[in-house]
Amino acid sequence: MIKLFKNIVYGSFLILFVACNAQKEDSGDVLQTGAEDREYCIKLMQKIVDPVLIAVGEQKLNEVLPRKDWETSNKRCDIRTTNIQAVGRTLSGLSPWLSLGTDNTKEGKLRAKYIDLSLSALINITDPTSTDYLFDKDSETYERIVHNAYLAYPLLIATKQLWEPLTTQQKNNVINALKSHRKYKPFENNWLLFASVIEAAIWKLTGECDMEKLEYGINKHMEWYVGDGIYGDGHQFHWDYYNSYVIHPLLLEILKVCKEKNHPLKELFPVELGRAKRYAEIQEHLISPEGTFPVIGRSGVYRIAAFQLLGYVAYRNELPSILAPGSTRAALMAVTKRMMEVSGTFDENGWLNAGVVGKQLNARDVYTVTGALYMCTMGLTHLGLPANDPFWTQPSGKWFQQKVWDGDDIPKQHEYYGK
Repeated sequence: MIKLFKNIVYGSFLILFVACNAQKEDSGDVLQTGAEDREYCIKLMQKIVDPVLIAVGEQKLNEVLPRKDWETSNKRCDIRTTNIQAVGRTLSGLSPWLSLGTDNTKEGKLRAKYIDLSLSALINITDPTSTDYLFDKDSETYERIVHNAYLAYPLLIATKQLWEPLTTQQKNNVINALKSHRKYKPFENNWLLFASVIEAAIWKLTGECDMEKLEYGINKHMEWYVGDGIYGDGHQFHWDYYNSYVIHPLLLEILKVCKEKNHPLKELFPVELGRAKRYAEIQEHLISPEGTFPVIGRSGVYRIAAFQLLGYVAYRNELPSILAPGSTRAALMAVTKRMMEVSGTFDENGWLNAGVVGKQLNARDVYTVTGALYMCTMGLTHLGLPANDPFWTQPSGKWFQQKVWDGDDIPKQHEYYGK
């Protein structure tokens, strides 16, 4: 009788243990491994980019890319730019992962597929004979400066995969498309870096460069440095995430080319890197214990791209020493899931909807079109780290705000005293 009672009690505890763990797993509290996190990010990336890349590969992007009522009825939306925004931003977000190249692993073979899709996209949008050619005179606008930058950026990141396989004619088409920005003058703000990064790409790929445009964007941003890792966006500081979307990643890529070309501006690379690392640290500290963050300023509908710089600094193996790779991964995963898993993020055909979390049409800026929403791919920049990097192999851990609010021991906080 006693033995039977013990078995019943033991069985009850076992059932309770299994039920509690099942409930914990359902709630999303179980920490995933880095391999599981990576697989999740790759699947999310595929879900985002497939509609764009498949359509442009078949030269049907003009036919199938949605033109929603909220963008066609807004006179300040230039709907002509939606295609080039969708393609350029998709390629920019994919390029770090593509830069790993192909191999015989399952992921390496998948990358081969997406390299081919990306090459087809690049070829089709720059080929004047293609139905998806995006650089005809009828589509010209001063925003060409911005949108060409998102063709230049992936060519800097994944040169071997997206430039070297092109034929001479295809390379000429791409360069002609990039140069089409030169007739326009950028605004005195982050737009200067769009012109600079285009010229950096042309310089790297051809040896030619409009040096004045390249240098001017860098030098003005040096003037606009506010301190503690943050730049003003022009003469006035803007509280938004453009230091992450645009300023730090583009500065680093442009200065990287300056280093390769032995240009005097190369001396600014370590200065900018120190500033970028500080801003990345701030970004990690902005992620709440629940995986949320303050949504402030313009372009919140770019979603996870708000953390592009944190992923970029990890991708370039420059995480600040205070940020453990596994904890940083956990923080980025928490934000990604909070933002991208909400109902309404995608429409019934798999295209992105406007919104910060789910579908929130009033959160968009007046100039936002559907193509612009594909900026969110930049929030997956850390996929450019190989699967055996500590970022993916280190166990998940608490990020800074989790440690703070759990009462764990934390280091003191201080500002960045670099130049």
